[in-house]
Amino acid sequence: MVESSVIGMIPARLAATRLPNKPLLDIAGKPMIQWVYERARESQYLTDVVVATPDEEILNCVESFGGKAVMTSAGHKSGTDRLCEAARKLGGDIILNIQGDEPLLDSVSIDLLAKTMLDSPEVLMASLMCTLDDEAEIDDPAVVKVITDINGYALYFSRSRIPYPRSTENAVTFKHIGIYAYKRDFLLTLAALDQTPLEKTESLEQLRALENGYRIKMVQTDFSPTSVDTPEDLERVRRILGQ
Repeated sequence: MVESSVIGMIPARLAATRLPNKPLLDIAGKPMIQWVYERARESQYLTDVVVATPDEEILNCVESFGGKAVMTSAGHKSGTDRLCEAARKLGGDIILNIQGDEPLLDSVSIDLLAKTMLDSPEVLMASLMCTLDDEAEIDDPAVVKVITDINGYALYFSRSRIPYPRSTENAVTFKHIGIYAYKRDFLLTLAALDQTPLEKTESLEQLRALENGYRIKMVQTDFSPTSVDTPEDLERVRRILGQ
């Protein structure tokens, strides 16, 4: 049996609004994109890791530390569109979309997601979640929540608190972790679909799959990410990795 190729792709660009030049910012002597790339390379299941970028500065940076990168159009509206262009160029059976602002990325969680795709041919798309106990995060619209059916498939994603705890019995809130795995052909299909009403309302791309009748398998992990979106996030991660 031919083994499936599993490619970890890291969309990255310089034009972040809240933290310009984010992928190249120094963290304990390395640019952020290098931390993410090296953490992804620790995965046992990824057959390759590639940065997809519209910026030559990022391409040169990645190549300078021995990583792989591919140039993509500067006109993409989302990281998913950038991922699709790279997938068309590079092939691969399973594509993992790894966020470029996660220098504390957990390779074990990457492995959980990749293994789910390899072990379950019927799963077209999967993502990660962890339990959410922090009340401040539960009510924070920047933190995306997810609820699932009894088989672990997503029912809905929201920036609001879900489910509403009318009864506190068995009331568990799950935080969605924005790392995705796709069968390559499904990724290309999904990206070609028009934006959907709920996707626009919540500003959550993954709702496009649900609104079109597709299922997303959710994989639970203990990993809770620390994304770098603000100068305060950057300083916190610098302290952690500086130790």
